[in-house]
Amino acid sequence: MKKTPPLMDILKACSLFMGIDETDVAAILECLGAWQKHYEKNTFVFIADTPLSAAIPVGILLSGKLHLIQDDFWGNRSIIAQVSPGGLVGEAFACGELRRLPVSAFTTEASDILLVDYKRIVTLCSSVCVFHARLIRNMIRILAEHNHRLIQKIDHLSRRTTREKLRSYLSQEAQKAGTGDFAIPFNRQELADYLGVDRSALSQELGKMRNEGLLSFDRNRFSLFHHSLKAGLLGPLD
Repeated sequence: MKKTPPLMDILKACSLFMGIDETDVAAILECLGAWQKHYEKNTFVFIADTPLSAAIPVGILLSGKLHLIQDDFWGNRSIIAQVSPGGLVGEAFACGELRRLPVSAFTTEASDILLVDYKRIVTLCSSVCVFHARLIRNMIRILAEHNHRLIQKIDHLSRRTTREKLRSYLSQEAQKAGTGDFAIPFNRQELADYLGVDRSALSQELGKMRNEGLLSFDRNRFSLFHHSLKAGLLGPLD
């Protein structure tokens, strides 16, 4: 059984509280009216096309794992993003003041989420907390990072073939890790859903790339070989 990190360790790692002393976090949570909720594995935290109320909570994942997903009319699933402990969920939709949710959030592990009212984050409180301005700056930066991640995913999906999509994604993950040896946050089906490809085609292409000496893998851990890295990690992308 995985040991859950202390609450304060998770909150310190959360981008929303960057630059705020941990001694102030308890006061912040009280100011934001935060409350905690538990979700079992394979449970929807929110469902696409649900009408949005005036007060939309933003979630901070304390434990477990979430996927933001979209299902089309025929039941084909696309993973938009994964949320790990310390990550936020729902912030983009709360900020956009949308009428309906465009995606669903689904737990892939039993999860605990700390919920806060988005409007309390971006509105200065009557007591004019010294840390509130920092919260607002942090939220703006989080939304900018969220936009950057979506641009990166669009880049992967814009590639024409399964191999090109894999090369683009694995190149990004290697650069993020700073090494050719790294783990990705998806299993095979999840990776296929994230890249918008057939799982069998993805597994077949990974096998070909391994046989060609471009990489090796064991479940979700990958190694890109040195000659591949010198050629642009996995060769030039057309």
